[in-house]
Amino acid sequence: MASEEQEEQYDTIHMGRSSIDLYSNDIGSPFTGINSFAAYVGGSPLNFAVGAHRLGLQTVLLTGLGQDPVGDFIDHFLRNEGVVTKFIPRNKHRTSAVLLGIEPPSKFPLVYYRENCADINLTIDDVIPLPFKRAKIFQFAGTNLSREPSRSATMFAAELANQNGLEVVFDVDFRPDQWHDVRAFGVAARSVLRLVDIVVGTEDEINASMVSADVSVISVSESVSDTQVKGNVEDAIARLFKMAPKVKAVVEKRGPQGARLHIRDLETQSIDVVDVPGYPVDVYCILGAGDAFGAGFLYGYVRGWGWYKSARLGNACGAIVVTKHGCANFMPTMAEVEEFVSTRGGF
Repeated sequence: MASEEQEEQYDTIHMGRSSIDLYSNDIGSPFTGINSFAAYVGGSPLNFAVGAHRLGLQTVLLTGLGQDPVGDFIDHFLRNEGVVTKFIPRNKHRTSAVLLGIEPPSKFPLVYYRENCADINLTIDDVIPLPFKRAKIFQFAGTNLSREPSRSATMFAAELANQNGLEVVFDVDFRPDQWHDVRAFGVAARSVLRLVDIVVGTEDEINASMVSADVSVISVSESVSDTQVKGNVEDAIARLFKMAPKVKAVVEKRGPQGARLHIRDLETQSIDVVDVPGYPVDVYCILGAGDAFGAGFLYGYVRGWGWYKSARLGNACGAIVVTKHGCANFMPTMAEVEEFVSTRGGF
């Protein structure tokens, strides 16, 4: 039998939600006027895995799929993409679904169907087989922490990643309608920071991770994924660094403005702030763009591109996907990214 060192090596392991995504075909129509939907595949960690794989990484996905046709739909897509699916359990719960209206440039009503779904029922037993000894990065999403048994399973996975020398990437992924109390999101996010090396999130998500008692700062939008959270993000990041001894970077996604990198030297504790400009495009649909950024950023980071160029690649991927009608199905390849940036100043 081949030793573990001789077995297949991977770049990244991604853990969390997956879904069938039903996107309105009636662009600009209010939700009540939608006549048909297009069926795609989505879910933040799944989008990361697909996006990073299309760019050239070997990616592993741990999500939960039901023993139902929707689970078959997602599994078929992932296998065709080449994402490693052999660690994905098929359990007795239903696969998740998402419905989205598209009213550019700023209205994207979103409805999740995730009650007791397959991926939120991932367990510690599902985590144990993951190839932590044969990968470099473990990435997970904040929504994983919203319910048990996924919460414990995710924290256990982050512990195993630490024990095996992987870097842990936390996609903050604040979805307020997935929590019984939005303050619980902050409690859960802060509890896992001790295990994390890199945090990725929007200004609002970073602020949400530090919310404790005052829920008046949170304003939920129809889009859910574009929830506004008032606060001083610089103060939130300073607090985050204080309670997270391992975190060496907070990657702040800033939409059309690109990204702002808060990079900490773990020896001197000095923090450098670097702004990375985005690529201006006309917005078609905002859903999935942040995940495309994350996939691009991870590719560059794993390949040793450095902080700035990695974020620039992430910005390019996000800019491409924000012009598309879906998430995972429209993640760009490296050839597509290179063509895109060739007329926009490169990386």
